[in-house]
Amino acid sequence: MSRRPSWLYEGARVLDPAEDREGIVQFIGDWEDPKTRRFIPEAVFLRPEGGGAEWVVADHQALRQADPR
Repeated sequence: MSRRPSWLYEGARVLDPAEDREGIVQFIGDWEDPKTRRFIPEAVFLRPEGGGAEWVVADHQALRQADPR
């Protein structure tokens, strides 16, 4: 896995193109995929701005920096 970009940190707004939505980074850390049982050391946990269901992105390279508001 490559080095995490400087714009990816807890509290950052990011775009998840795979889900076609923006989210706020809640946490970056260990996660085990329940389907594959694969351990991911730097998974990115996202939540929609204003609340809602959290989702996990296993590979941070799939994320993009959100446009500033």
